[in-house]
Amino acid sequence: MEINRQEVVKRKTRFRGSAGGRFSQLATMGEKIFHAHDLANIWNIRNPSTLHTTLTRYTSQGLIYRVQKGLYSLNKPDNLSPYLLGIKALHGPAYISCETVLFDNGVINQPSHYISIVSGISRRFSLAGTDYRSRKLSDEFLFNDAGIEIRDGMRIASVSRAIVDMLYFNPKKHFDVLTAVNWNEVRNIMFLVGYPIRILKHYDDSK
Repeated sequence: MEINRQEVVKRKTRFRGSAGGRFSQLATMGEKIFHAHDLANIWNIRNPSTLHTTLTRYTSQGLIYRVQKGLYSLNKPDNLSPYLLGIKALHGPAYISCETVLFDNGVINQPSHYISIVSGISRRFSLAGTDYRSRKLSDEFLFNDAGIEIRDGMRIASVSRAIVDMLYFNPKKHFDVLTAVNWNEVRNIMFLVGYPIRILKHYDDSK
């Protein structure tokens, strides 16, 4: 009986170490994009050289796609949501907001040339032909989920949250379609997040 039990353990170990076992493991997680060191932890690969060799082999076999150094996807980068790709690339708390959300919802008429993200990092970067701008927000505001929705595995600001985020970074930002803004909801989100009331002064004075 002991021999049989040991054999079962060996077979499970071999399965976990095989490509099929590893990718089945990823599939159960419901994620599409992974950082290399996350894969190392998931697959229990401690040796960096072994991880590099493994990822190189899987990439050449078309089992996984290299988006950029240290970032991999189960799908071709062209088939990924550019919003999701930008958020995952930052590898930390982040959400789509500001100009991107405001343009998508008709509050501003001119699209920005980048996808706008709010995170704990100030950074401009490009991935898979798309430009991104990440604005840094302090943790006390960044970890407050007021006005942030989860859509298709992504954190995306509501219009009101995008308004207060935008005003926090640029208090004199011009909005083209003010009728598309629920200012009572904007004020409510502003108080819930804890933003200073002065960020609305420009718009209060203009009324």
